[in-house]
Amino acid sequence: MPVPTPPVSENPAVRTRLPRIGLLGVMQPLYDAMIPGITEHQAAYAERVAAELSGVAEWTVSRPVRGRQDAERAMRDFETEGLDGVLVVMLTYGPSLRVTRALTESRLPVALANIQPDPAVTAEWDMDDMTYNQGIHGAQDTANALVRAGTRFEVITGEWQDPHFAEQVDRWARAARTISSLRRLRVGVFGYPMNGMGDARVDETALLRALGPEVHVIAPGALHRTMAGLPDQRVQELMAWEDGNLEVDGRLSKEEREDHARMQLGIERLLEDSGCGAYSTHFDAIAEDGRFARLPMAAASTLMAQGYGFAGEGDVLAASVVYAGHQLAGDGHFTEMYAMDFPSDSILMSHMGEGNWRLAREDEPVRLIKRPLGIGGLDDPPTILFRYRTGAATLASLVALGGERFRLVVAEGEVLDAPELPALEMPYGQFRPSSGVRGCMDAWLRAGGTHHMVMNTGHRARDWRVLCELTGVEYVRV
Repeated sequence: MPVPTPPVSENPAVRTRLPRIGLLGVMQPLYDAMIPGITEHQAAYAERVAAELSGVAEWTVSRPVRGRQDAERAMRDFETEGLDGVLVVMLTYGPSLRVTRALTESRLPVALANIQPDPAVTAEWDMDDMTYNQGIHGAQDTANALVRAGTRFEVITGEWQDPHFAEQVDRWARAARTISSLRRLRVGVFGYPMNGMGDARVDETALLRALGPEVHVIAPGALHRTMAGLPDQRVQELMAWEDGNLEVDGRLSKEEREDHARMQLGIERLLEDSGCGAYSTHFDAIAEDGRFARLPMAAASTLMAQGYGFAGEGDVLAASVVYAGHQLAGDGHFTEMYAMDFPSDSILMSHMGEGNWRLAREDEPVRLIKRPLGIGGLDDPPTILFRYRTGAATLASLVALGGERFRLVVAEGEVLDAPELPALEMPYGQFRPSSGVRGCMDAWLRAGGTHHMVMNTGHRARDWRVLCELTGVEYVRV
């Protein structure tokens, strides 16, 4: 059975799209007299490269950059258009000092594509062919200038028509899109962070300066008022969607379902109105308010499926990295390590009741259940229950080291086809790290990895590594 498609969100902050990338083709006027028409010839080559990569990104191709003014004008245009990054392609040798200032002063992530029009040197080559294909030493000159300027950049060497080259550009472009999305991100916090939880604490201004997310506190009272003002039709439409896409527990009363639906729609309305693409709730902040009957468990699961970042207990760091997981690899899932299972060399992964059901097994239904929960001291919260899809998976934890220093701790592995745990009424799965439980946990703890994290399907360590290299976040694989 296919995993359901979530309701479409109206919030621009969570809509997915292809990365938008500028292609900056670099050459110089030196060769015009020697090869008339060379500028047009190499401009056509740049267009072919963009066309070959059309499945990877939406491309804006500059006119060939032949001097400093051309470079600065092209980069201004890329930034004005709100692109996510710049792929630099040497159309011939181009002296680095003509592009250095434009590239080093830009906030757009940069990748240097070390490619050439023809993949092989042949006996038929003449001086024209040598000139068309001499981008390698322009790449060396430009890379040297970027290194000396302390500018972070990615390098991709290969045959531009090779699928492996497209795969590498795709990885960098998704990282660039993630960076631009994080710079625009607002994280809504309903209430306050959990008292005593140290690994979720962060200097909010340092986070804003280093990576971009802004913290936006939302009073629980605003949620209560928004819930009360929602039209009944919206509530009934959400319940009808659940009936058609989830296996709904018959023990759930109409009152329980309507209250849950109002909480979900109220949270989403407030996130839309405040421009938040991620959020966090804390059970004490909800329970202590005194106006709510239950915690918004099922709401978090479906909002994550729609593309929102989420974390429990007011954890801004985890909500941000779940959002980054959506942008970087698709379907970010909030989870934590609950217990180690040494016989299977795996870790039981779960949380109090929230999880992105887009990662659910396809051979079992996604269920909306009636579920007792003592935490918070409120009524039973409707909860979405599923088991994690088996196969390759990756965990990532964002660690605040103080000031503007951040670390990303990453572990690859697989979700096992483990036996069911019938008494566990929250999303769960068993993750076997590639480095084994003992090796992974020793390294995770030494690196300060947090207890809240994002999970994505697939082996995604290389994706996270590129993101870290472009942002200056320390990358630690365990």
